Amino acid sequence: MKTVYLLRHAKSSWANPGQDDCLRPLNRRGMDDAPEMGRRFKLRGEELDRVLVSTALRTRITAELFVKAAGYAREIIDEEPDLYFSSMRMVEDIILEQDDRFQALMLVFHNPDITYFANSINTANRITNVPTCGLIKLEGDINQWLDWSVRKTSFCYFDYPKKISA
Repeated sequence: MKTVYLLRHAKSSWANPGQDDCLRPLNRRGMDDAPEMGRRFKLRGEELDRVLVSTALRTRITAELFVKAAGYAREIIDEEPDLYFSSMRMVEDIILEQDDRFQALMLVFHNPDITYFANSINTANRITNVPTCGLIKLEGDINQWLDWSVRKTSFCYFDYPKKISA
């Protein structure tokens, strides 16, 4: 069994409208939501081996706050340029390329890509929008990442900061 977590970056700041998109930090709400979602992750007893983030600053900060609150070291975080303005095919390729010693992978990226990707798995209960810091858990009934495919993957849960019961 292999697990993929999809995490949309936390709420970012628009205080500097002319700022380069890749350099936008988190706002106050984002700084609170990312560790909250990490604490929920830890309370569920979830495991995590590797976190890949897009090149945007807001994904890196989200991941760092999340993994710290979940009890992991920031060394499990790596940058993956293909997660910035990604396509479903790019996301699939990233998953397929993973080292098999990793059982649980988290991808931290952006909308609308994260919503489209989640809906490619969750066809029964479509998600209109994955909100900022929304977390989705997917499980693949596979032993190696090269065998990952949409039809071998189950949608486990969808959580987000404003959801009452996590």
